[in-house]
Formats: sequence, structure tokens, C-alpha cells
Amino acid sequence: MHKFIANTEQDRQDMLKVIGAPSMESLFFDIPENLRFNGELNLEPGYSEIEMMNQLQQLSCLNKSIDQLVCFRGAGAYDHYIPTTIKHLAGRSEFFTAYTPYQPEISQGTLQVIFEYQSMLCELTGMDASNASMYDGPTAAVEAAIMAATIKRKKKIVVSKGLNPEARSVMKTYFHFRDFEMVEVELENGKTNPETLRAAMCPNCAGVIIQSPNFLGMVEDMHALGAVAKETKSIFIAYVDPISLAVLETPGNYGADIVIGEGQGLGNVINFGGPYLGFLATRSEHVRKIPGRIVGQSEDLDGKRAFVLTLQAREQHIRRYKATSNICSNQGLNVLMGSIYMATMGKEGLKEVAKQCFDKAQYTYDKLIATGKFKPAFEGKGFFKEFALVSDVPFEKIDQYLIDNGFLGGFSLAEDYGIEGGHLFCVTEMRSKAEIDRLCSMLEVM
Repeated sequence: MHKFIANTEQDRQDMLKVIGAPSMESLFFDIPENLRFNGELNLEPGYSEIEMMNQLQQLSCLNKSIDQLVCFRGAGAYDHYIPTTIKHLAGRSEFFTAYTPYQPEISQGTLQVIFEYQSMLCELTGMDASNASMYDGPTAAVEAAIMAATIKRKKKIVVSKGLNPEARSVMKTYFHFRDFEMVEVELENGKTNPETLRAAMCPNCAGVIIQSPNFLGMVEDMHALGAVAKETKSIFIAYVDPISLAVLETPGNYGADIVIGEGQGLGNVINFGGPYLGFLATRSEHVRKIPGRIVGQSEDLDGKRAFVLTLQAREQHIRRYKATSNICSNQGLNVLMGSIYMATMGKEGLKEVAKQCFDKAQYTYDKLIATGKFKPAFEGKGFFKEFALVSDVPFEKIDQYLIDNGFLGGFSLAEDYGIEGGHLFCVTEMRSKAEIDRLCSMLEVM
């Protein structure tokens, strides 16, 4: 078997002759002798295809996924039902790419998918325009913040600590190199207090980012928080769960200027963390500041329906150092799955998914407290599908106990929010009453 590159010794000699090199070693003469590796790499012999597949299969069995565990964990990645039509249609060869249509005139199918996706997302969020999508929710938050800073020509962004910790972490990384300032607003009883937000605002603030339902599952008072943002003429950015918008008020109604979020729940599998689907929608007055591209509908010379790239920031391809954004990929395959999901479910289907999430989360919350192992982390039940509980039993003990018994329990809130013994549970439409009851019974006798 050949190592790495399947060529013979004669192939190597022929290539060396063409480039005028005496030996393979001569290709590395520019590297100082003391920096070169001499000898053979300590690698195992090459595997045959059968051996490699067996090895990979054994390694994969070391993981436990939601196929083996009943999932009660969310924290940004959600176990929603994925209709079988999605895998069937997304697997068609003409769709099977995540890359950007750089030759739009021959990419009508891809462009139509993006156009339909943008249309449905605008209807869901109440915004005027949506881009083709971005890498994930955290990068969408970064792009929205940069949009706000560009629009207002200011460099301060106020962020509620209810925003996903991963999104805040990614924002800090980007901001470090753009000389932006990020001010984080503490939560009170699991929510953002409008008065606390007001105290963090100033004339130099470009935008405010509020997540609702927030990372702790609580539905924020977006009308009141948006009003605070408008007091300093800041861009109001709402980070939302698209599933929740089937039953909660649309961001367009409560005055959001930009709407962002993670679209993984729209027909995309959890995939060990990616690739995911970040979305961004905005009002028409900000459309020329939007990152990525927008697909529009037109007519060809024969009067037939045709799709075109209506807007795209050329700087992201050519003058990168002057670009508003360097986002180039539109996560086309993820957009396709999101489009098929929304079209398959329709308004009533999405509403049913959201209603089941809400009802089952409320039921689970009460049942878990009744076990005697948990108490509420916050007052009230103003949550959508995730909720925080606190236990006197160490988190690690409960977590391992549940895994050993076939459950993936809550997400720990100790590191990100300092809530020792804090569990963030998530309940989607996938969980049956029997599964919920079994979880609670297991914890009751723990």
C-alpha cells in the first residue's frame, strides 16, 4: 500500500526530473538542518479500507448521541423532529453543496431555494429583508453588532447576559480586533431589567442585543427593552428561537431593527455542533448594510419567473480589508433544509410544534419539582421550552446518574452563570409523556 499519495517510485522520479530536483530531500534544503525532522514518523502501518472502517466504527461507538439517550438538554442545540422529506430532497445531487452560487444565471434552483427561505423567514420575523444565512447563531450576533456599528458609526454594543454565552464569547473575540466595546448587562430573576439596561446605555451606544426566550429559557419583555434602546437611538437587535415565533409576538411587532438567531431547529440535525444555520433579517432601511447576499425575483426575456442575486457586498470578495463583512458562504445546504422544514410544517405545523414545546416544558417543570430533588431557580414560569432548576445534589452526580439510565439531562449553569447546582432543562415536541414521567421517576428514587 502507498502512503498518503498513491504514486509509484517511477512517478516520483519523473516528477523530480520535470522540476529539476535531484531528490525529494532537496525540496526542503531551504529549511535549516536543525529545524528539519530526520527519520521516520512514528505512525502505525496504513490500514486497508476494511480495517479503517472497523476502526472508525469502534471509535464512533464510544460516543453516546440522542439516538441512544432521551434528550432533555438544549442550550442552543435542539432535538426537534425532522420530517423524512428533508433528507430525501436535500440529498438530491443538484442541491448537495453548501457553497455560494457565484454563477447565478446557471443556479436557478439554488437561488429559488434561498429566495423562498428569505421570504418565509421574513414572514416569521416580521422583517422586510433577510440574507441568505450565515455560519451559526453566534456569528449572526457578531454580524448584527457590526451592522449596528456601521449604521450608527459608533463602537459600543450593550448585550444582555441572557444572550447565549457562546455568542458573547465569539463577539468578544471579534470585537478585540475591531476595537469595539461590549457592555454586558446582568440578569435579575432570570431576565433583563429595563432599568438596569437603561443604566448601561449612553450616547455612544450603537446597538442593544437581547435574546428572547433568553439562554435561561425566560421570555423577555421586549417592548420595554426595545423602548430603552430607542431612547438613545440605538439599533435594537433581537436574538430569537425561530420555533418560538410561531406562538410568541414577532420581532417586527415589538420594534426590533435586526433579528438574528440560530436556525438549527428548522430541520437541521444536531451534528455534534455543526454545521449550523445563522439567520439575519432586518428592516428595509438597513438592507444595504446587510452582510452576505440577498436573492430577488425577476423575469427573463420570455417573461418567465427568474431569480437573481439582487444585492451582495463585492468588498467581501475583493477589498477584504475594507469590507463591512467577510461572510461569503450562505450555508446553502442548511438553508435548503430550513426551507423544506418551514414549507413542510406550514403555519399550523410550526404552531403545533411550539405549543407542544411549551405545554410539555410546563408539565416537566412541575413534575421535576415534585420529585423533591429540585427547586425553581427563578420566580414565575415565564419560559418557553427551557427552564432552570437548582438542586442540592451535585450536578455531576445527577448528570452521570441520568446518562447511566439512558437520559441526557440538563445543562450546567455553574460555569456561565455562577448558579451552583443549576440545571437548564429543555423539552421539545419530541419528548413523550411516558419519557417525561420516566425521567421524573428515576430522579425521585435516586
